[in-house]
Amino acid sequence: MPVHWNVGYIVQKRADMSPDKAAIIFEDQAVTYRELNEGVNRAAHFLRKCGIRSGDRVSVILLNCVEFLEVYFACAKLGAILVPLNHRLVGPELEYQLNDCGARMVLFHDAFVGNVEPVRGRLMVEADKFIYMKSGASPGNGSPIADCPTWAEDYHALTTDQPVSEPAPDSPVPFDAPLAIVYTSGVTGNPKGAVLTHEQTFFKNFQIAFYTEARPDDVMVAQMPLFHSGGLFIVATPSLCAGMTMVMRRGFNPSEFAEDIERYRGTIVLALTTMWRMILETGKLDETDVSSVRCVLGGGERTPPSLFEELAKRGLHMRQGFGQTENSAMMMLPQKDIQRKMGSIGKPGFFTDIWIKGSNGKRAAPGEIGEIVARGPTVMNGYWNLPEATAKTLVDGVLYTGDLGYMDEEGYFYIVDRAKDMYRSGGENVYPAEVEKILAGHPKISNVAIIGVPDEKWGETGMAFIVPAQDETIAPEEVLEFLGGKVAKFKFPRHFKFVKELPMTPTLKVKKSVLKEAYTSERMGETSYTTAERARAS
Repeated sequence: MPVHWNVGYIVQKRADMSPDKAAIIFEDQAVTYRELNEGVNRAAHFLRKCGIRSGDRVSVILLNCVEFLEVYFACAKLGAILVPLNHRLVGPELEYQLNDCGARMVLFHDAFVGNVEPVRGRLMVEADKFIYMKSGASPGNGSPIADCPTWAEDYHALTTDQPVSEPAPDSPVPFDAPLAIVYTSGVTGNPKGAVLTHEQTFFKNFQIAFYTEARPDDVMVAQMPLFHSGGLFIVATPSLCAGMTMVMRRGFNPSEFAEDIERYRGTIVLALTTMWRMILETGKLDETDVSSVRCVLGGGERTPPSLFEELAKRGLHMRQGFGQTENSAMMMLPQKDIQRKMGSIGKPGFFTDIWIKGSNGKRAAPGEIGEIVARGPTVMNGYWNLPEATAKTLVDGVLYTGDLGYMDEEGYFYIVDRAKDMYRSGGENVYPAEVEKILAGHPKISNVAIIGVPDEKWGETGMAFIVPAQDETIAPEEVLEFLGGKVAKFKFPRHFKFVKELPMTPTLKVKKSVLKEAYTSERMGETSYTTAERARAS
């Protein structure tokens, strides 16, 4: 017999067990588990009234807000599929993803009326299913927030009078039914929609609970966007499943993040490496009481030892992890090994089997670089309507991550680079992340990204895009001198471009595809150095 259990039971059960406990503190306003579940149920009854049924796709283009979670859990209770979209997407990108998933309804914040309106006539979304929400956010550019347009209906007006009773789905929701479609970043070609089920989500909840030793009296402080798998499936869903209180903001603000730790006595805090760097730059941590914190999660990108050290000076001992949209939170570094295994992304989680696939197709020996592959109940079901892409990524239930790494003798894993980012210079493999990690420790460098570019002599060579630290200037000779003795000379970048900022994803990872496109089309006016000059500099 199939198991009928869905993610919507999380808020229902918590409302029964601890109705008056704060589930969410959103922009300093507490929402109890009872209030959250009632809001979820109103949303579910509204969706049913609009004709949304099991398997229908409901898309949201929203800032972080309580309503985002109301719609998410409402879809879960009805068996509908949530499609959270990046609110930074522009018209053609929205059009592609909404039509690709076949969304029947789209809910959007007032700030994004201008994104939706130009493409709405080309969407498959039904005319009466464009739903507007007020965000309460300031546009920040002096322009007024858009009122509800005539072609949309107001979410709050439509849900206020809906019943708070538990909704009944058309049929019981199977445990293995799709819960969400989360689109990947689209590094090459169009973004792909990873299909995530209720079952996988529960196993991720358990995995996060094991990593963090989660307790109902925990307070999670994180400002990850909910449209991203990290915000929805690493922060929000596990926190609420464990009965924690989650502190949430509309978006990331480094000063507020530090203040929230002390204000709400955060016990578990999570931020990506770039976010931690921005938090440190505010100086707020130096005047913040972080004694309540017992678990610090981070990483998500290359992290120099200096960042670990700066956080540790302030009593925050960060643990790195590793995951993807296709299989989030697949491994984490144990707290006891932060110093001993500096740079490691940890060991596989309880519900994930991970190994390195060597060049011969077999499990690689310790120290051998190969592709990181994984299997287990946290792995996605596949890509939405893309059987060929699914077959390439999932082979006999094994997820091919596209990331290169190695495992040491004790079973700890290390990331080397993305397979697509590796380039070959003079017949040698060069992994940009290795060099980037070293340069990220330079006091004059705020951020850096390296790509492989064509070279007549060596086939390919490195080009470094460098963001100098605030009020600093740095010359190529200083960069090369800093690398001297740390990596082999064939790994040194040969071209340099000093920029004010790098193109970033919403989770603050560098969009190298944008850098490669810009280099190819414009050559970016780079400064080049010959091999002899590089040798003198190093």
